[in-house]
Amino acid sequence: MTGTGKTGTGMPRKDGSGAKPVAAPPAAPPATPPVASSVGARPPPERLYGRRRGHPLRARQARLIELALPRFRLTRAQAADPLATFAPFVPRALWLEVGFGAGEHTLAQIAAHPDIALIGCEVFENGLAALLARLVPEGEEASAPPPPNLRLWPEDARTLLALLPEAALDRLFLLFPDPWPKARHAKRRFIHPANLALIARALAPGGELRVASDDPTYQDWMLAVLDPAAQPYFVPADPTAPRGVRARPEDWPPTRYEAKALREGRCPLYWRLRRR
Repeated sequence: MTGTGKTGTGMPRKDGSGAKPVAAPPAAPPATPPVASSVGARPPPERLYGRRRGHPLRARQARLIELALPRFRLTRAQAADPLATFAPFVPRALWLEVGFGAGEHTLAQIAAHPDIALIGCEVFENGLAALLARLVPEGEEASAPPPPNLRLWPEDARTLLALLPEAALDRLFLLFPDPWPKARHAKRRFIHPANLALIARALAPGGELRVASDDPTYQDWMLAVLDPAAQPYFVPADPTAPRGVRARPEDWPPTRYEAKALREGRCPLYWRLRRR
């Protein structure tokens, strides 16, 4: 996940509190979303994340990455027809979490919604190992099957969004992403005018984008970038809360990053946006 903790696409992040005022975001891209890339597509050259690994992996974590992750992961070829990889399970909806951190929210969602399929995206190896450790019994790293409704994407989330069929997703979660608080790093923010068309292309009409942030810089940035007057893709799912809400909605499982933000005196905001 993120919070005072992770990026929207991977690494543990710096605390962005007390950051400088937000620079005006660049203009939104054209209203027509781009055509999906080929299976060999590569992510844009500017990464949205930093390190792929923090502390050196312990032996058990290394086994999980080497032996278990290949069975859990969605491949680039499978991304063209993601629901087929869950067969024989037939989900009623497909959700994506970008930057799941240690996986608390992802695991809570698949447990609470066994009828949906969820793809969890995380590039940070320590986070991937943390989630796998909660699913794979000790000694079964080479054999334990993945949950029927979960697959993992350990690469840049933008690559996956480009490879998925148009309107493939019913919901996308981005919880406590790295705010990249310095103005010169704003282009690395996942919620960015340059990424909106890509996100919108993968979300079905009426699909939901859920975002949470505890960082004042990112909160102001979100309000500017996702203003319905500034982009043609998203409107508030709740017209009475266009600026987000301060109380976590009941169906949003808590995360360690949210807890850390609250302990340290930061006030998260939660947004629900609907794909036009």
